[in-house]
Amino acid sequence: MQELLCYKTMPVWTWETLPQAFRERHNTKEGAWARLTVLRGSLTFELLDENDGILQSAEYDARRQPPQVEPQQWHRIAAVSDDLECRLAFYCRPEDFYHLKYGLTRTHSEVINAVKYLTPGSALDLGCGGGRNALYLDRLGFTVTAHDKNPQSIAGLNEIIAAEGRKNMTASVLDISEQTISGAYRFILSTVVMMFLPAGCIERLIGDMQRSTLPGGMNLIVAAMSTPDFPCPIPFPFTFKPGELKHYYEGWDIIKYNEDPGQLHKTDADGNRITLRFATLLARKRSAA
Repeated sequence: MQELLCYKTMPVWTWETLPQAFRERHNTKEGAWARLTVLRGSLTFELLDENDGILQSAEYDARRQPPQVEPQQWHRIAAVSDDLECRLAFYCRPEDFYHLKYGLTRTHSEVINAVKYLTPGSALDLGCGGGRNALYLDRLGFTVTAHDKNPQSIAGLNEIIAAEGRKNMTASVLDISEQTISGAYRFILSTVVMMFLPAGCIERLIGDMQRSTLPGGMNLIVAAMSTPDFPCPIPFPFTFKPGELKHYYEGWDIIKYNEDPGQLHKTDADGNRITLRFATLLARKRSAA
């Protein structure tokens, strides 16, 4: 359980207050682990298959606790003693913590990949939205500055920062399409943001990101493209052309670059998610010779 974070703890239940749903076959959601702790009395706990077949069944008490329940594992409490007291807690990986606790969109997969190449340091999230990526980096030990032009998004993010007692993270309203970015950061990221910006600011913004990156630091950019095979059907103010994003990073060490197809959350007239190519770049700034 060391790598998992507790995102929800239920009240203590007795044999009388234990919800009926937990006595019937049910499962944990994707990305969620469950830990049932017996505080007093005893219960019979069963792990099941999808056809109600019993995979494991045993009686547990305060000295012998039930096993951890894996994500989407079917299980139930089959029997309880009349002096039962127990408590249920839910756990998840750090990248899912704010998604499951606060309903934020999951941490972007490219951010999860990028931290494999980084040690914690100063980070700047440009166009942070609700904070899904910034909060994840903060949990990993980064000192995070987050900007977005939407005051409601920043207000919601600051509420989470306060509720969680996060001390090494700040979030503020900033329109990155109009205001200069400066500072000295180990990691600067902008995921699924640049297609919403005016085309005329992109070159300046990328230049600001590069100048504000410490030697040995990294930039991550993920943004929509419009290509002959996947023309973008949405009138974004800006989309990258083939090879355009990579061209900006000549002289940097390219850790990852692709222009693979991906899906937007937005759907077409038939209800299908819209597919287009995304330029994805992770690059390290070379140290001065």
